[in-house]
Amino acid sequence: MTQTLNIVFAVYDDVTHLDFTGPHMFFARLPGARIQVASLHGDPVHADGLVFAELAALTDIPHCDVLCVPGGLGCVAVMEDPAYLSELKRLAASARYLTSVCTGSLILGAAGLLEGKRAACHWAWRDMLGELGAIADPERVVRDGNLITGGGVTAGIDFALTVIEELAGADVAQAIQLGLEYAPQPPFNAGRPETAPAPILDKVNDAMAAAMPARWEATRRAARRLSQDN
Repeated sequence: MTQTLNIVFAVYDDVTHLDFTGPHMFFARLPGARIQVASLHGDPVHADGLVFAELAALTDIPHCDVLCVPGGLGCVAVMEDPAYLSELKRLAASARYLTSVCTGSLILGAAGLLEGKRAACHWAWRDMLGELGAIADPERVVRDGNLITGGGVTAGIDFALTVIEELAGADVAQAIQLGLEYAPQPPFNAGRPETAPAPILDKVNDAMAAAMPARWEATRRAARRLSQDN
């Protein structure tokens, strides 16, 4: 690999940190990669009790090869932040690959970047993609042209390996996987709604119910803005 690969994670307050720290760990092992974690103006972001500081500013990044938008509880706010969405659209225009993890795909959709595209999302929020012109896909990692999206949270690691294979080949991806000993063997088969015991699924759905109306409302407002722009 002769040229530096510029990989940018576009983060924000209340991002789910594993959405980007999982992929970040794998991209950090990719030879020739330069990784920037950036908030809109370079301000620190809060994520599940952690603070990520000394960030780059999206406004200062002229271009990137890979743009990745993670998900999180803060996705509603940035779905309605025109300055943040404008920076995403600017960087996406010249990026080789446009990517997301979890509800990051909803943010891409709110920016008007998913029209007619297949995309993944966390299972609880996946149906919202259709409001934004995207085609919801239940796979863990979904590829549609130069768009590569991962499902919920931990899917970010599978997503990262998929992107690394695309950038540097299967041998490099497998070597990084082995070096980081990524060989998941979860103690429960409860990681998907299709396999989780019904009482567990009900419990998780109940826990997420409070956030559901605000996300649907933000998604529909974004869809109306996109319709007006067109």
